[in-house]
Amino acid sequence: MHFMKKYWGKYWKRFCLAVSCLMLEALCDLMQPTIMSRIVDVGVAGRNMSFVLSMGGVMLLVTLLGAVAAVSRNIVSSNVSQRFSAEMRSDLFKKIQTFSFDNINRFETASLVTRLTNDVTQVQTFVHGLMRIFVKAPITAIGSIIMAVLLNPPMALVLVAVVPVISILISANVRIGYPKFMKVQKALDRVNSVMREYLAGVRVVKAFNRFSYETERFDRTNKDLAAASTTAMRVVAIFSPGITLTVNMGIIAVLWFGGLRVNNGSMHVGQVIAFINYMTQILFSLMMISFVFTMFVRAKTSAERIGEVFAAENTMPVRQRPVIPADKANEASSPENSAFTYVSTAKKGRVDFEQVYFTYEGASGEPVLKDITFTCMPGETVGIIGSTGSGKSSLVNLVPRFHDVTSGCIKVDGVDVRDADTRELRERIAVVSQKTVLFTGTIMDNIKWGREDASLQDIEKAAGIAQAHAFISNLPEGYDTLLGRGGVNLSGGQKQRVSIARALVRRPEILILDDCTSAVDVATETRIREALKEYSGGLTCLVIAQRITSVIGADRIVVLDNGRMVGTGNHEELMQTCEVYREIYRSQIGKEGI
Repeated sequence: MHFMKKYWGKYWKRFCLAVSCLMLEALCDLMQPTIMSRIVDVGVAGRNMSFVLSMGGVMLLVTLLGAVAAVSRNIVSSNVSQRFSAEMRSDLFKKIQTFSFDNINRFETASLVTRLTNDVTQVQTFVHGLMRIFVKAPITAIGSIIMAVLLNPPMALVLVAVVPVISILISANVRIGYPKFMKVQKALDRVNSVMREYLAGVRVVKAFNRFSYETERFDRTNKDLAAASTTAMRVVAIFSPGITLTVNMGIIAVLWFGGLRVNNGSMHVGQVIAFINYMTQILFSLMMISFVFTMFVRAKTSAERIGEVFAAENTMPVRQRPVIPADKANEASSPENSAFTYVSTAKKGRVDFEQVYFTYEGASGEPVLKDITFTCMPGETVGIIGSTGSGKSSLVNLVPRFHDVTSGCIKVDGVDVRDADTRELRERIAVVSQKTVLFTGTIMDNIKWGREDASLQDIEKAAGIAQAHAFISNLPEGYDTLLGRGGVNLSGGQKQRVSIARALVRRPEILILDDCTSAVDVATETRIREALKEYSGGLTCLVIAQRITSVIGADRIVVLDNGRMVGTGNHEELMQTCEVYREIYRSQIGKEGI
C-alpha cells in the first residue's frame, strides 16, 4: 500500500488535528463518571448542595468542551476524507488512462469500475471513521481501564478476565473475516460485469428475446454476491454478540462484587456507579473496536485492489527520451534542455511495416499477423481487405500504438512508433474505428473531440465530406442536437458519418478508416469516398473494408489471408496475380464483373 504515502504526506496535519479533537472529546467523556461518583459520594451522601451544584457546573463545562471538540472533529474529518477520496479517485482514473489495452483486459472493465467507485468508498469510509470513532474507541477503552483501576484497584481485577477474552475474539474476527470480504468484492465485480454487458447489448437481448437467460445469469451472480456477503456478515454476527456477552458478564460481576463491598463498607455507592459507567464505556469502545476491525478488513481488501491498479506497469514501455519530428520542437522546450530527440521529416505521413509479427498478450497458437512488410507513402490511399479474422483491424491498430508488435517494427516518418512520443504520434493520426463510439453531449461536442478549437466552418466542412451535414441540418437543433449515451437517437449510418467527421476535423497526417461505412448505403459511401479523394491531397489514408467496392479505387490494395500478406497492388494488378482477391471479387460482384 505504498500509494497511501502520497495522501498521508498531504493530509497528515489535518488528520492529526482531527485526532487531537477526538482525544480531547474522549478525555471529557472519561472525566464524567469520576465527577459523578464525587457528586454521589460527597455531595448527595453528605447532603452538601453547594458541592453538588459546583461539581454539576464542572460537569457541564466538561460536557460543553467535549461537544465543541466533537463538532470540530466532525468538520475536519469530513473535509479530509472527502478531499482524500476525491484525489485518490482522480489519481486512479489518471492511472487507468495510461493503461494499454492489454492492461485493461487483464483487470477487466467491470473490475476497474468497482475499484474506482466501491473500493475507494470503502477506504474513504475507513479513513473517515479513523478520525471519528475508530481512534476514539481504543483511547476510551484504555482510558476507562486506567480510570477504573485508579478508582478501585481490587474491583479492576474483573477487567483482567474480560479484556483478554475480548482481544482473542477480535483477533479471530480479523483473521477469519479478511478472506470472506475479499470474496465479497470479487462477487461484486461479477455483478457489475453482468449488468454492464446487459446494458451494452440490450438491443440484442430484446431482438432475440433472451430476457430469461439474462435474468438467470444475473440471478446466479446476484446469489453468489448474497452468499458471499452472508458468509462474511455471519462472521460479524458471531463475534459481535460474543464481545457484548463478555462485557455484560463483566458488568454483572461488578454489580455482584460491588454490592458485597458496599455492604461491608469497603466501597462507596458512587464508586460502583462510576465503575459501571466505565464498564459501559469499555463495552461501547470494544464494540466499536470490533466494528473497526470489520471495516479495516473491508478497507484493507479494497486498498489492496486499488494498490494493484497503481502498481500495474504499462505493458507498452515508454521510451525515456522519445523521438518527435523537428517541426514540433517549438511546441516543447529547446532541444538541448528537453527530454526529446528531434528528427528531420521531409514528408509527413509515411508508414512502413517491416517484417511485422503480432500476437495478443496471453494468446496461444499462431500469431495474428505474420511477416507483414509494405510501405504507405505520403498522400497515398491504401486499401486493406481480407476475410473476417485475417488481421486487418489488428494491423492498423499497431500504427497508433494501441498494441506493440511482437517482432519487427512499424515506422511513421522513419521513426519506430515504440521510440516516438505516444501523445505526439496520436495527435498526427485520426482513427474511425469499426465500432462507432459517440459520447453524451451535442453533435458539435462529439465532432469537436477531433479538435477542440475547431470553428463552426471547420466542423461543417468535415461533416460535409462525411455526408453528415445534410441530415444534421435537418435536425430541429442542428449541430446542437443532444445525443444520448452512445448516440442512441441516431441511426447506425448517421453515427458512422459523425465519427468520420470527428476524424476529419482533426486534419490528421494519417487517416485510418476501419470498416467505418458498413452501415452506410453504397451510394452514400461512394460520395464519401469521392469527397475524401479531394480532401486527402497530402493525407495518407488506410482503408479497411469488407466490401471490395470500398477499396477498389485505392492507389494500392493489400490483401491479407490468415494473418499473411498474399497480395499487393492496384485492382487490375491483383485481379491478375492474387487468387484470394479474385475470390473476394467474385463473391461480392460476380464473375460477369471480371
